[in-house]
Amino acid sequence: MTIDDGPKRYVFLLVPGFSPLGLTCAQEALALANRFAGGRPYYDWMLVSEDGEPVTSWNGLQVGVTAGLVDLHRKDTLIVCAGVDAVTGSSRKVLNWLRRETRKGIDFGALSSGTWTLAMAGLLNGKHVTTHWEYASALAETFPDVEVQESIYAVDGRVFTCAGSASSMDLMLDRIHSDYGAELATWVADQMVYTAPRAESHSQRISMAGRMGVRNSKLVQAIEVMRENLEDPMPPGMIASKVGLSTRQLERLFSRYLGTSPKKYYLGMRLEKARNLLIQTELSLIEICVLCGFKAPSHFSKTYRKAFGVAPSRDTGGSDLLFSRK
Repeated sequence: MTIDDGPKRYVFLLVPGFSPLGLTCAQEALALANRFAGGRPYYDWMLVSEDGEPVTSWNGLQVGVTAGLVDLHRKDTLIVCAGVDAVTGSSRKVLNWLRRETRKGIDFGALSSGTWTLAMAGLLNGKHVTTHWEYASALAETFPDVEVQESIYAVDGRVFTCAGSASSMDLMLDRIHSDYGAELATWVADQMVYTAPRAESHSQRISMAGRMGVRNSKLVQAIEVMRENLEDPMPPGMIASKVGLSTRQLERLFSRYLGTSPKKYYLGMRLEKARNLLIQTELSLIEICVLCGFKAPSHFSKTYRKAFGVAPSRDTGGSDLLFSRK
């Protein structure tokens, strides 16, 4: 194991509203690596912000930075850290800096909704990326040239992204492995008491069966069919046929395990997607209506108001606001 030209430097750009958990997990992995084999300096890092001033995270924690938008070296690795309200924090100055610095050929990536910032800068077209699952649908709809997947992290050439929070550990362990090999990455994982680092393909969320305590495979399959067909809803009979059941059998499964009907459950999934798109994007109500399988805006508005107690045109999401609407 060798160190060429000193430690590798990681530069973390903090966007207001970033997740401190994701940042801490990433930094801790680098710091622990420097304790390996007598404390050789494998890594160096710095925090930067748009104006060089401290940045406030989504939970109110204020974090100081080393500098503003400095010139990077071509051997640096850049990571954009964002979270709530990434659109507002991704100013034109920040986006121009990202475009300029990434042209140097550096490795660059993002934690959580930092992927959104990179997409706004036009740096992810044609790339396979990920972000926190709450932002994934909106990201895919807003940037159709970006290939969004729901894995915990994704690596596509010199671009890497992750869902943030604990997945930052998995991403950084993968980076350490790529930088210096398995021995160092394994040692860091042990120090973090992280005995089972997850692979890139690992899903962000607990499986449908695990999350709902459901053990009936046919019901799980039916729910996945619904999830894959939100834009063009399928009638219960067609869903039942796809999973090898009769319509009546499907209705019994939903009633027994979920206390509802397939039709009501399906509608809830479509409304959930609609609300995420409404809050997180600038799509019009008509566009959202189509993307969530509603044929008439009037029917969509009436159904939405009944579900959430507010008209879609007035829904800002309250404390659930992820991205500001202009």
